[in-house]
Amino acid sequence: MARKGVSYVTAAQLVSMARDPRVAIIDVRDEERICDAHIAGSHHYASDGFADRLPEIAEATRGKETLVFHCALSQVRGPSCARMFLDYLSEAKEESAVKSITVLERGFNGWELSGRAVCRCKDAPCKGVCS
Repeated sequence: MARKGVSYVTAAQLVSMARDPRVAIIDVRDEERICDAHIAGSHHYASDGFADRLPEIAEATRGKETLVFHCALSQVRGPSCARMFLDYLSEAKEESAVKSITVLERGFNGWELSGRAVCRCKDAPCKGVCS
């Protein structure tokens, strides 16, 4: 599947997107995810070591059409990991259902500051039933 570059989505857009089972949210924050909350249903793949886990991430997101990456602010780690994963999929030998790779504008901090629901569970990945 041909993919364009990485684009951005707002917190408001992600609220409706997150209801779609074909969407996966990828949190690339490092230690702060352990201390802070996270977006319900998100997968955690810390940016530190992200490159080593690309095959695992591809397997965990198999069948997903849209991936939304974020870190705390989505200024460095989120966009960098999104581009790295896009490059990985472009070079992969097997087909992927992924059509769109996006980054959450303002990251987790912006999500939380805008009053969006957060989860404090310790499940990996989060099962998305918390708020």
